[in-house]
Amino acid sequence: MMHRRHLLGAAAGLLAAPALGSAVAQAQAQAAWPSRGAVRLVAQFPPGGLVDTVTRLVAPVLQAALGQNVVVENRAGAGGVIGTDHVAKSAPDGYTFLMTHASVMVYSAATLPSLPFDPINDFTHLGLLVEAPSVLIVRADSPIRSFQDFLQRARTQPTRYGSSGIGSAPHMLGAMLTGAANLAQLDHAPYAGSAPAMRDLLGGHIETMIDPITTNVAAMQNGTLRALAISSPQRLPAFPDVPTFVELGFPSLVQTQWVGMSGPRGLPQPIAERMMQEIPRLVAAPAVLQRMTELQTLPRNPVPLGADFVRIIQTELAQAREVARRYNIQAAS
Repeated sequence: MMHRRHLLGAAAGLLAAPALGSAVAQAQAQAAWPSRGAVRLVAQFPPGGLVDTVTRLVAPVLQAALGQNVVVENRAGAGGVIGTDHVAKSAPDGYTFLMTHASVMVYSAATLPSLPFDPINDFTHLGLLVEAPSVLIVRADSPIRSFQDFLQRARTQPTRYGSSGIGSAPHMLGAMLTGAANLAQLDHAPYAGSAPAMRDLLGGHIETMIDPITTNVAAMQNGTLRALAISSPQRLPAFPDVPTFVELGFPSLVQTQWVGMSGPRGLPQPIAERMMQEIPRLVAAPAVLQRMTELQTLPRNPVPLGADFVRIIQTELAQAREVARRYNIQAAS
């Protein structure tokens, strides 16, 4: 009997040894992270947009902090779904991160019939970097001089607002405004992105447009565009004459489009914690903060990290789903 117990103990030890060795190897790899190659930041939209701009600003700062190459990888397509899905299905080893965007995690998730990933459970959400409000804008030579002019026109004659597409954040904001202000003659004109909508606005083919402030700051400053209202909680110091929807009597019309950072589900805790330590430093870096201030696309104070970031996504997703249900908004997959 004693001999049998020794044999069983030895067998158990042999079975446990590979598992123990694997755990030790994994712990050593995490402790050495990042050491085996470049860290990738996946931007799920083409070069030139907000996500790409933020990614290229923070990449060199993160590279200096980690002591390892950090490369930007643009994986565009399907309104950001392709790049987002790529990260969701990547190995959780700390070498692939997603520059998370509200347009995918909130608005696509709320309006598309289905997604190939779960926006909450298929990721390790690390932190919110920056966010930008949307603006209701007209051409500088428009007869619509104020928000009150806009309301009067949209209640009495056909008026179109352009957006970057069905189910986009501007579309959702426009639908909420239409309902809250009882704008019977306000129609949505969806476009395949902000650029074609802006061309039609400047060309006089549509009367107004709702768009993130990021790409419109210069035109607002040089007088090409006039902002009638903004979806931030308070007025922006850079545009003190532009009222918020809140102060105009629409407290529910607070909306920002944010860019954050996430890893695949199952990211090791030590790596997640290190990245969450770095995120506030990324957005506070002088080069990043200066450019983001110029674009009126700024970090929150304090920076939402980990569970706080997850709660923001959950809350905004629930709100967007309710808006989509109420106004029958469904994007094409």
